Amino acid sequence: MLGKMRLSIRSKIILGYIFVLMCVVVFLGVISSRVASLQRETDFISQHDIEVHDLAHNIEKSLLDMETGQRGYMITGDTSYLEPYTAASSKWENEYNQLYRLLADNPEQQKNLEDIKANIDRWIEIAGKPSIEMKRSGQDAEVRTFFQRDPGKPEMDAMREKLTAFLDTEKGLTSERVQSLEDNNRRLITIIYLLWIVLAAVSISAAVLISRNIVTTIKEVTGTIRDIASGGNLNKRIHTRTRDEIAELGSATNDLLREVQQQNEMKEQIAATATLLQNEAGLASLSRVFVNRLASIFQVPYIVLYEAKEEELVRLASYAGEHEGEAGKSVIAWGQGLVGQCAADQSMITLDRVPNNYIHISSGLGSAVPTYLAVAPIVFEGRTLAVIEIAALVTFSKHQLDMLRQLLDTVGVTMHSVINRAQIQRLYMEAQTMNEELQAQSEEMQVQTEELQVQSEELQMQTDELQSLNDKLEYQKAQAEEAAAEMEKYAEQAKLSSNYKSEFLANMSHELRTPLNSMLILSQILSENKNGTLQEEEVNYANVIHSSGTDLLRLINDILDLSKVESGQIQLDISSINAGELPEIMYRYFAKTAEAKSLDFKVEIAPNVGDVFFSDELRLHQILRNLLSNAFKFTERGEVSLSIYKLDSVSTPQFSMPYETLAFAVRDTGIGITEEQQQVIFEAFKQADGATARKYGGTGLGLSISLQFAKLLGGELVVESEPGKGSTFTLYLPYQTEYVDESPMLVMQAEAAAAISGPSSTASAQAARPVGSRIYAEEPAADPPAAEDMFLEDSALFDGKKILVVDDDIRNVYALANALERYNMQVLTAQNGYECLDLLQAEPDIDMILMDIMMPEMDGYQTMRNIRQTLEMTDLPILALTAKAMKEDRDKCLAAGASDYLSKPLNINEVIARIKVWLTRSEI
Repeated sequence: MLGKMRLSIRSKIILGYIFVLMCVVVFLGVISSRVASLQRETDFISQHDIEVHDLAHNIEKSLLDMETGQRGYMITGDTSYLEPYTAASSKWENEYNQLYRLLADNPEQQKNLEDIKANIDRWIEIAGKPSIEMKRSGQDAEVRTFFQRDPGKPEMDAMREKLTAFLDTEKGLTSERVQSLEDNNRRLITIIYLLWIVLAAVSISAAVLISRNIVTTIKEVTGTIRDIASGGNLNKRIHTRTRDEIAELGSATNDLLREVQQQNEMKEQIAATATLLQNEAGLASLSRVFVNRLASIFQVPYIVLYEAKEEELVRLASYAGEHEGEAGKSVIAWGQGLVGQCAADQSMITLDRVPNNYIHISSGLGSAVPTYLAVAPIVFEGRTLAVIEIAALVTFSKHQLDMLRQLLDTVGVTMHSVINRAQIQRLYMEAQTMNEELQAQSEEMQVQTEELQVQSEELQMQTDELQSLNDKLEYQKAQAEEAAAEMEKYAEQAKLSSNYKSEFLANMSHELRTPLNSMLILSQILSENKNGTLQEEEVNYANVIHSSGTDLLRLINDILDLSKVESGQIQLDISSINAGELPEIMYRYFAKTAEAKSLDFKVEIAPNVGDVFFSDELRLHQILRNLLSNAFKFTERGEVSLSIYKLDSVSTPQFSMPYETLAFAVRDTGIGITEEQQQVIFEAFKQADGATARKYGGTGLGLSISLQFAKLLGGELVVESEPGKGSTFTLYLPYQTEYVDESPMLVMQAEAAAAISGPSSTASAQAARPVGSRIYAEEPAADPPAAEDMFLEDSALFDGKKILVVDDDIRNVYALANALERYNMQVLTAQNGYECLDLLQAEPDIDMILMDIMMPEMDGYQTMRNIRQTLEMTDLPILALTAKAMKEDRDKCLAAGASDYLSKPLNINEVIARIKVWLTRSEI
């Protein structure tokens, strides 16, 4: 920092004095610190050590009181002797704890103190308490026997010896601290003397250094000026190491020398170039010589020269480039791009930041991208003769640009002369050629007259043949039109069939999900058993119902997925995926399964896999879960593993991926698959064989859906297996590292979480947003996301909130009302759209609406439109609930006025999380 500051001579002298003063301040600071340290050591000895000794003696005195009181009571039977025993029994433990804390810096002494405590406890246990109890119960014979044996004496003797050793150790430590304090005092005196010596040496050195810098620089500047005046050496420069007035004098002298030297160099280069160009007679050779000369002068790796024509610019010569044939465009129109605009404006254009993909300058060792571009016209008497484009690795200086302009003026004169000579030569050659052509044409006219007669006869024959060909074409055209009409008819029928199929699947989804919704919600409430009214067996029944309903929901989703893939209705959602999170996600899904079956489970990521890649995260997770679920299902012992690695390309007899590919290999040591069975397992509703299906269960849709998803993602899914040894399913996907997408739902949740926690949590909420994670409305998640779990922790927001549930199915209304009332929410219900609108007018303070879509009289779509448009409740949150799970249903809900969307059957935790998100946004 100081090296870049401009310091005058006066500033240097002042800084020298300031430096000396700073040294004095540092000296005083060191002395003060050492004095304070000595004071702390003295305080430690006077407080800590004395207190340790006092507490140790107090403990010894308490033990003596306990022993004296015990013996006095046993001898006399007088209970007054027990008072010192009782008082000492409670006192010594407090003193022990205080002493133990004071010895926190000495674990060895703490250990000795623990041994003493053990002896005391032992004495109380075998001597103190038993003897007193015997005396109290009147067992005098036993008391006399006890005195004769005296079992507590060894413990008391051992305790006294250890306590004496403990005190001796503490006294030794105190002596060592006193000796250390004396040594530190002596060292302090020595440090004071040394600091004074260092301060004096630094002060003298600073003074010598400042004076030497000033004098040395002045001598160097004077000597350099004398050398230049006597010898005229323009290459010599004045070198200064300071940034004061002397440095400014040297810099000004160097600038003058540099300017004179550059002017001389420019004159020499222009003269040499003019001499070199005088020997060229052709425009092409002149252009090549000129661009080579420019490359040599300016040390640039790429030049191209365009000759100006009437309507365009034509490439005439170039230097270097990726390939000679690709060194710039061949033809450029006037006004097109920088070259065309430069020709039209007759002014130089320069660019300091050239895009990376502009052009690559290559050599045998490698290639580089230019950083500077100059486009300049060659003009003579107001006429643009050519345009030259230069790409350089460094920016041209003002001197280089001035030299380039003068060189272009010089070559303009020479180029004009060459063009004029070429035009004169061309006109002469054209006149001579025209004379020869006129003579040849007169001879050809005679021959053509004879040929015309023959051609007229041939033309009549061709006319007859064309008429016959036209008749055949008309017939083929009629047949083609008829076939096209037939194909259009078939296409309309296929489209109609696809629409029927989609409508059937949507209705089937609604009819199945509606009863599933109430069954799952109520079974979840029963299984939680928050009121504790159910027995354990009844809770297990509820769990079985919830688990069976969840399995049925997965089957419905699988059938819908397969149908959407086959009809081409499924849409991919490409986003960034954090490869490092995949092991944790897969462990969360399958760790308990592996533990239950006593199988080893591991997930490995190769080092060549980047942190982030792009794909459809939901479909990728679904494929991996299907493959791992099958692996665990068909493996009884051994291990299941998932390996993730990157390949430069993949080539098999079935397919080829000639680009970077990401491979996900799921291996198991299960029952294996025969080669014949490997051909059918990817078909829908197919498994290895009937017996396997009966033994292991399943619908046979998982692999079929996984294969279809893999193809949608641009990849492939293959299997390698040997019966009895296991199987390996490998998913190949294109390795994409570009594309950006982000879930608006997670952004919304992060904002709401930040608002709940206050400004201090904003950064953490942003950090918690997973890159590229998606929440899909068309499929309910098996487990609520971590962000939603966070929303369930604090339910104070729900207290007293008024929620309107609009649904014509009383089962759903009952299930939702019970679930919401557990969070102290007030629930209102309506069975159709008209009742909903009436309630909103009567109860304007409703906080949120849960809206079913398919209802009699007025459906959910029309109801939401009336709420937004007629009642003008634009800010009231509306959560649409529908049993249809197609993507177009979600779009229709949002278009009708819904704030958010969930498909049935509902996960009650996700419903509560969504309610909290929108209530939070309303308060914000």
